[in-house]
Amino acid sequence: MKTDWSLLSPVLLESLGQTFIMVLVTIIASGIVGLLIGAALYATRPGNLLEQPAVFQILNFLVNIIRPIPFIIFITAVGPLTMLVVGTTIGTSAAIVPMVLMASVVIGRVVEQNLVAVDPGIVEAARACGAGRLRTLFGVVVPEALAPLILGYTFMLIAVVDMSAMVGVVGGGGIGDFAITYGYQQFDWQVTLVTVVIIIVLVQLAQFVGNKLASWVLHR
Repeated sequence: MKTDWSLLSPVLLESLGQTFIMVLVTIIASGIVGLLIGAALYATRPGNLLEQPAVFQILNFLVNIIRPIPFIIFITAVGPLTMLVVGTTIGTSAAIVPMVLMASVVIGRVVEQNLVAVDPGIVEAARACGAGRLRTLFGVVVPEALAPLILGYTFMLIAVVDMSAMVGVVGGGGIGDFAITYGYQQFDWQVTLVTVVIIIVLVQLAQFVGNKLASWVLHR
């Protein structure tokens, strides 16, 4: 059966728009929340700027519990929370809730790992110059780790694109839903192939921009 792109093209464009919204909202919201989680994990570690072993253990436990859960299972697991927040578990708005939650946790760990790699001598020098703890954290440690953080966020942007495709399985809309509804379920491999190519292009573009930004920061 020949694919009728005159009918499918508007649907594809609408699906791309839904994917763009999901990815944009998720990466902004989870980027901010994840940065705070990661900074808190770094700062509250024993012997660090804001040493709070109890807080660190709680945050570390939550991250370790949530992060390994397969995303497709996580979507259904947080269904009641999604229903509470947006009033439904189907559609683009509903898909954003589990995406933000999962991405925030993963970004938090990525941020923590990059901040831990910062030379402790730089922190000590900032403190010796009279910088406060929070100022040292966000004014010295985070900027020092900026280049690897950009690469980490680029990795997460790609992961969020993957998440946006996966939510199509549960009626989340976007390009994943398009591929499943008009490709897989209709046995139309041309639609599936086009969808795969689009995702590859989006991922390559994100990686290219991320690499360029990280390179620019390193050579400032």
